[in-house]
Amino acid sequence: MTITSDSENQSEPVSNPNPETTSTINIPNLLTLFRIALLPVMAVCFLIPAEWGRPAAGWIFLLGALTDIFDGMLARRLNQSSDFGRFLDPVADKLQVAVALVLLTYAHHSLFVLVPAVLIIGREITVSALREWMAERAVNDLVAVSGWGKVKTVLQMWALTMMIYQENLFGILPTYDIGLILLQGALLLTLWSLWGYLRGAWPHLRGGAAGGA
Repeated sequence: MTITSDSENQSEPVSNPNPETTSTINIPNLLTLFRIALLPVMAVCFLIPAEWGRPAAGWIFLLGALTDIFDGMLARRLNQSSDFGRFLDPVADKLQVAVALVLLTYAHHSLFVLVPAVLIIGREITVSALREWMAERAVNDLVAVSGWGKVKTVLQMWALTMMIYQENLFGILPTYDIGLILLQGALLLTLWSLWGYLRGAWPHLRGGAAGGA
């Protein structure tokens, strides 16, 4: 979360006999838990009626997004991948995005905020349900993530960071407006990636492919 999200590229859980790589309490998982713990702090700063509130919330959101880079990187380099981490990381990503979108929708009564918020959160719920449904039928590998999904994640996280920050950067750069434009781009890629998921899963959803219900 550049900012990019490891949750857009989740692999199949692989059993590992080495207890060090399957421990629940490790540095990558602690970073992910820290990202979740930052969310209420960000929300409080966002809602505080003070000049420093929104900028502080923006920096906190960015800090949380950056931890998503490091938890995945450390999990690979330290060989500390775990089933708990594979579960927790996408949960943290989705919580961070959802909380940010809800706060922005609350603060800004605009269709250019509301519509992306509804569709992006709806996409996350749909894809999560689709992945679970496909995994139950051992065909999760057919739901592949394209490079556009990663671009969407980058646009989305920078857009939310700038919109939450709100104040003009250096007094002249319209941070919120730039973030709002990026959010519309993220919305288009969100819908495109959702179409890719649904298109790949459709043969199984309609029960016409081998292994379907």
